[in-house]
Amino acid sequence: MKVLHVAAEVFPLVKTGGLADVVAALPVAQAQQGTDVRLLLPGLPAILEQVSGLRCVIDIGACFGALRVRLLRARLPGDGLVAYIVEAPYLYKRGGSPYQNAHGEEWPDNLQRFALLGWIAAHLAAGDADPEWAPDVVHAHDWHAAMSCAYIADHAATPAASVYTVHNLAYQGLFPMHDWAPLGLASRLMSPAGLEYHGQLSFMKAGLKFSDRVTTVSPTYAREISTLEFGCGLDGVIRSRSAHVRGILNGIDTAVWNPAADPAIAASYDAARPDGKAACRRALQTEAGLEIDDAALVVAIVSRLTSQKGLDLVLAALPELIGQGVQFAIQGTGDAALESAFRAAQAQAPGRVQVFTGYDEARAHRLIAGADAIAVPSRFEPCGLTQLYGLRYGTLPIVRRVGGLADTVVDASAAAVAEDRATGFVFDAASPQAFAQAVQRALEARRQPALWAQLRARAMVQQHSWEGPAREYLALYDEALAPLRADGLR
Repeated sequence: MKVLHVAAEVFPLVKTGGLADVVAALPVAQAQQGTDVRLLLPGLPAILEQVSGLRCVIDIGACFGALRVRLLRARLPGDGLVAYIVEAPYLYKRGGSPYQNAHGEEWPDNLQRFALLGWIAAHLAAGDADPEWAPDVVHAHDWHAAMSCAYIADHAATPAASVYTVHNLAYQGLFPMHDWAPLGLASRLMSPAGLEYHGQLSFMKAGLKFSDRVTTVSPTYAREISTLEFGCGLDGVIRSRSAHVRGILNGIDTAVWNPAADPAIAASYDAARPDGKAACRRALQTEAGLEIDDAALVVAIVSRLTSQKGLDLVLAALPELIGQGVQFAIQGTGDAALESAFRAAQAQAPGRVQVFTGYDEARAHRLIAGADAIAVPSRFEPCGLTQLYGLRYGTLPIVRRVGGLADTVVDASAAAVAEDRATGFVFDAASPQAFAQAVQRALEARRQPALWAQLRARAMVQQHSWEGPAREYLALYDEALAPLRADGLR
């Protein structure tokens, strides 16, 4: 089977969040299972600078506001997978993130930038971009790639199935309705039955409406997004596709995230030989300027600083928890008010709170390896990866019972502990009190060495590699292709 993954970022070339980790790891796992996998990426400077063997596949010319567009082919560093790269300097050659400028403002031409990505994906699927290769399945990731599904659906002769994965329904790719003309789609698709969403254009809706199959990154989130509370205004659309919506839990790259062979951390360790974790803990306290306090519960947070992540709950609970013997090491960037509030908390509690603004991959590894627990108190969480990294590193997750957090962490209730199933601490209400109580339960558990060792050992043997999810996606691709095969297109 030939599969094309379409995305705006991929680790380690460009990363703003967990999407990049998924796009880096899932195709590799599928390739290891015998799939012919390729990626389609925008020609961002960081991507063009780090791939190898660049060659032109087709010189497209002027389109989507750019005077010069070419489709290039290259190899990704490390795994060597083939990647197609859309070279359009007018649209992609700029600083900032893939989606925003250095001031956090959306690029005003994002409609053209990501419509072009989807348009080229559809042409690859139709077989008129690369004469040597065309995919059976186009797998589009989040709103940036969603237009792939609309362009494929608008060309009935395209002999490829489309699968669309929602990584976070809250980010939808909304644009003014009167900007639809550059898309080059039929006007019938601009109705409420198509891309129109409350007077705007929604790229997310393009993926939800026109893909052959819709997936989310955890089973619980797949159920949640069909409800008014979590549906972000698209719950009706999702319910209308309920027969074709599937939740497949994300995995993690167990080679990159492996405490037994992680070059970024102070000492190696694993479930059978956990002693190195103590050295990582001491190294983290030193690096973060935290008091060397063996009795403290060291809690890490590695996250975007947004209200979605529930970090205002952490701020409200900080004074009480610090007074009870908890230390916090936080890395993230995002909402300016939250950044400022965490810096103020650090100033008020030196030696107990340390905030690292921005994202540093190696430091993220050191935080997760060195902490006792990792907090993910999200209001909603499609899957979450940091709690999976925490499990792998014996850093017990403290999470709210939503989305993928509910699917991956077993609360340390008396029954779960007795049955040796517990892997962390789970709370329900999105309140500072509920979060504080979960942290206090973790603090009390750490004061019982035998219990803590049991919880840590159970956490570290959890299996969250990409092998299982990759097989699930391949089965889903077969399902999506069945109608095309029945019609003789495949």
